[in-house]
Amino acid sequence: MQHTARAFWLRAPGRGEIRTVPLPGPGVGDVMVRTLYSGISRGTETLVFRGEVPESQRTAMRAPFQEGDFPAPVKYGYLNVGVVEQGPPDLLGRTVFSLYPHQTRYVVPAGAVTVVPDTVPPARAVLAGTVETAVNALWDAAPLPGDRISVVGAGMVGCCVAAVLARYPAVGVQLVDTDPARAEIARALGVGFAPPEEARPGRDLVFHTSATEAGLARSLELLAPEGEVLELSWYGDRRVSLPLGESFHSRRLTVRSSQVGAVSPARRSRRTFADRLALALELLADPAFDVLLTERCAFEELPRVMPRLAEKSHPVLCQLIEYPSADEV
Repeated sequence: MQHTARAFWLRAPGRGEIRTVPLPGPGVGDVMVRTLYSGISRGTETLVFRGEVPESQRTAMRAPFQEGDFPAPVKYGYLNVGVVEQGPPDLLGRTVFSLYPHQTRYVVPAGAVTVVPDTVPPARAVLAGTVETAVNALWDAAPLPGDRISVVGAGMVGCCVAAVLARYPAVGVQLVDTDPARAEIARALGVGFAPPEEARPGRDLVFHTSATEAGLARSLELLAPEGEVLELSWYGDRRVSLPLGESFHSRRLTVRSSQVGAVSPARRSRRTFADRLALALELLADPAFDVLLTERCAFEELPRVMPRLAEKSHPVLCQLIEYPSADEV
């Protein structure tokens, strides 16, 4: 029986390391999971890596299985796919998703894992947490057939929002980003693309995910009268200026936040967190999502990879982390 595992820790802002950590034996109702893949939620995790979590948000920003405290040392992450090695018979050998950090093996309550459908490859399943964010945002926004919608910011969250919107009937979706290489991603997802200066105006709804002041300002400019910006970006400890003069009031525009930490009020009385995550995994049966898995690295490379990902100019969408086989762990 394994008594230790290896985990990625942020030792200090900007410096990560692999640590050997104790691995408790699973109790009644627990599962032991051997990680196959984990993913880096680049916006949030690189912000954590740089030590930019505001003191006022350190409790709200805690991940479900986080150890340590912000700014460091801390073990952080929440996109994990593995196989159950010990646990209840109905879960034994099943591929599961959990909100666990980057670690080779771990023990959690059985209720903390969700079985990955057979139609979803394990590597693609690491996107479940991000697609869940998109689902919650769509529940918040409630787009209607025929809506003209833009998604400003073609990162992981923006691309997942666009991919789910592409399934809506008669909805015109345009993905907007400063990086022209994102046009190929948009094409694979089945939506249009434009750089900010060429984006279509008169939008009923804009999802903003770029985490930039310029992106938010452009999102407001793209709206039709009485349109709405749904803000999904998280800015950490940065202050953002918003152009609320000129025609903001006369056009009766709205800026509204959306955050995955709570189920959208539009569905809260009828859907649980488990329902929302199960829906996200169901949506991932679509192979179009594979285009978001843009880079891979071995688990042992994480201390070298994270500083590169934390550079805002780096173009990666989802960094997929590959773990050793059962014999190597």
